[in-house]
Amino acid sequence: MKKILVTGGSGYIGSHTLVDLIEHGFDVVSVDNNSRSTPTMLDGVEKITGKKIKNYKVDLCNYDETHAIFEENTDIVGVIHFAAYKAVGESVEKPILYFQNNLGSLINIMRCIEEFKTPYFVFSSSCTVYGNPDSIPVTEQTPRKNAESPYGLTKQMGEQMIEAFAAATRFTKSVMLRYFNPAGAHPTAHIGELPIDRPQNLTPILTQTAIGKMAGFTVFGNDYDTRDGSCIRDFIHVCDLANAHTKALEFLIANKNNSSCEVFNLGSGNGISVLETIKAFEKSTGITLNYTIGPRRPGDVIAIYANNDKAKEQLQWIPKYSLEEIMTSAWKWEQVIEKLPVHLELRSHKLN
Repeated sequence: MKKILVTGGSGYIGSHTLVDLIEHGFDVVSVDNNSRSTPTMLDGVEKITGKKIKNYKVDLCNYDETHAIFEENTDIVGVIHFAAYKAVGESVEKPILYFQNNLGSLINIMRCIEEFKTPYFVFSSSCTVYGNPDSIPVTEQTPRKNAESPYGLTKQMGEQMIEAFAAATRFTKSVMLRYFNPAGAHPTAHIGELPIDRPQNLTPILTQTAIGKMAGFTVFGNDYDTRDGSCIRDFIHVCDLANAHTKALEFLIANKNNSSCEVFNLGSGNGISVLETIKAFEKSTGITLNYTIGPRRPGDVIAIYANNDKAKEQLQWIPKYSLEEIMTSAWKWEQVIEKLPVHLELRSHKLN
């Protein structure tokens, strides 16, 4: 069994990827300091897979502690790097926090990959690297335009760092996966998206409003040059996204890459507006949501969705879940959260 280090393993995408890796025969180790996540997610992974996950509660911005993980696990053959702050609005307010955390942790991971000659590296990137593209859908050849937020800038800079690293190293092959909008939850409802504070992503905002945690929410802008005036996004089920990481590793292990650093778009290929997403949730659950229309939000890209042909052709990756299934699974997960003692843990987490 090949051992994979998953950074941010207690997080939303990280926990689902742990499940997918285990189901495809990989051994896994997690590192997560739980500054933006909860260990509860690893309990969920264990329920699904029957395997207890080893997690190092380490801040990856601390090089010595990061290095110690590699020293203790010299049989690591691959790293999937999720650990990063990801709230667009917060990054606009606190850019230095995002530069320090997202880029500092990446540098330390790459230093360890270089020293220990780890052969495979998969990086969690984002469609935000495209900025406001001139045309959609975007392909992997679409130019990186000016980032609309410091978060997007950290992903652009991260990609450039990995490209330079890949060009200089003889030992490591890399894949950069550009996510669009992950949503939904595992079909078992043992793991899903679990914001520590007020949710930043649309889907948990919908579910928390539906269940009554939030009285309502704001749609930021209905005057964009789109079919209904709201922003256009590309929603991809988190399990489909997780599976792409497994396929990216298998792609590298099988030496199918054409260069030392490959990039793939991970989206459904369908552009859905914010208002259309709200209607899809209401239709799939039968619940009417309370929302208002507000002004545009700084940092938001107007419209973007993926051309995912390259991932389909080279990774043999085919998204399976529909938008309605995304919404249904997210709602099922939200209802399960209400029955878990995790709320006490999250309240304690906030106080700390």
